[in-house]
Amino acid sequence: MDLLANLQLGFATALSLENLFYGFIGVLLGTMVGVLPGIGPTATIAMLLPITFNFPAVTALIMLAGIYYGAQYGGSTTAVLLNLPGESSSAVTAIDGHQMARKGRAGPALATAALGSFVAGTVGTLILALFAPPLARIALQFGPPEYFSLVVLGLIFSIALARGSAIKALAMIALGILFGTVGQDTYTATPRFTFDTRELYSGINFVSVAVGMFGIAEILRNLEDEKTRTVMVKAVGRLLLSREDLRRIVGPVLRGTALGSALGVLPGGGHILASFASYSFEKRMSKHPEEFGNGAIEGVAAPESANNAAAQTSFIPLLTLGLPAHPVMALMAGAIIIQGITPGPNVIVDQPALFWGLVVSMWIGNVMLVLLNLPLIGIWVKLLTIPYRILFPAIIAFASIGGLAINLNPYDVFAVAFFGVLGYFLVKLGAEPAPFLLGFVLGPLLEQHLRRAMIIAQGDPTIFVTRPISLTLLVLAAIALAVAVLPSIRRKREVVFQAEED
Repeated sequence: MDLLANLQLGFATALSLENLFYGFIGVLLGTMVGVLPGIGPTATIAMLLPITFNFPAVTALIMLAGIYYGAQYGGSTTAVLLNLPGESSSAVTAIDGHQMARKGRAGPALATAALGSFVAGTVGTLILALFAPPLARIALQFGPPEYFSLVVLGLIFSIALARGSAIKALAMIALGILFGTVGQDTYTATPRFTFDTRELYSGINFVSVAVGMFGIAEILRNLEDEKTRTVMVKAVGRLLLSREDLRRIVGPVLRGTALGSALGVLPGGGHILASFASYSFEKRMSKHPEEFGNGAIEGVAAPESANNAAAQTSFIPLLTLGLPAHPVMALMAGAIIIQGITPGPNVIVDQPALFWGLVVSMWIGNVMLVLLNLPLIGIWVKLLTIPYRILFPAIIAFASIGGLAINLNPYDVFAVAFFGVLGYFLVKLGAEPAPFLLGFVLGPLLEQHLRRAMIIAQGDPTIFVTRPISLTLLVLAAIALAVAVLPSIRRKREVVFQAEED
């Protein structure tokens, strides 16, 4: 009965005219940025954060969430039609989806992506509604030592699942935590790393970091390798699936949904990992693996279902534990904090309309995506013909306006520019900005819970290993760190030994 009452509250919240409108705007923008390669939901949400300041909290989150899962859908359109995945998680869809388009089956490929996305999104939302409240009740048993260990585990998991060097990911987290300590100390009000700059006394603004590191840096990186984009598939054809197509996609959609729902909870790139894992799993299970890579419809159904299910369930750790699973969730955490709400288990208890309104809006948003996007495929394809010399300056202008709108202080615009350049050079050095943002968001929480735990224990650090839950989380963090770091160390040693032998 509690679930039905909560869902009734969610529908009443999500179906208000204001929330329906901004939910529609969110999925529309999300699809658009998913279609346009090189922009992505992270940069878009970062740049739109300032305009949500005056929104009610639930309205802001409904719109930002719509941008995120809308982008998962939009990325499949260009992956199928142009072999250009607008989203990293759609890269796997392009393998077989584009081959289907070249064979004149673009319509069934897009219909498969839409159907798989809707089923997976619906199931993922149901899992969120069923499992988030019990997890939140468990999380209420946590004290400062457990939360400290949990934050450590979340940060280490983001290293384990990051692409590239684990050592560089660890360094980026440390750098993010360092930037997160800028400002006045919470307990003593002592300025830290402010260099006598008045604007830094209140800390570095989250929006400036996010817009710079993901928006401006991504644009600078894309300008290095601008390519001419031409529409290779002009005729989409009929979208209806045949009976044989439906028979072939049922299993992959269900398996991809299950795999994506599980992996979406993991910190890091759960939706990306889910799409690759589901494709690999379907290829191993198939009686005709040689069809994969040559237009197998299962190769579209499985990854699209997996990444959309993961997009929904990635909200579980944020809304139950206050831990963002990846950069987009870190931005969502920032949006919640901006509204004066602390992410974590108390959200469900203290803000039930926000939680259940967000959950129900995801289902409504998935319906909107199906009804909205298939008729607009022609428009999305035309968007790809916009020259980047027009598109990118417009994005930078909006980013600057968004930065200025935070406090009407030109300093915030300079901060956006600084973090844009910093993010660009870090990417050039092979370091991902995502761990930096997670460190920046979670660093203050790490410090806060560490100091609270030490106050409770009167300075005795053994409190973290004498409490069973805290000890378990720290052991898991140590195992994850070893899994992430040891292989890279071993590879470097093998290279050194090989060089010495040569």
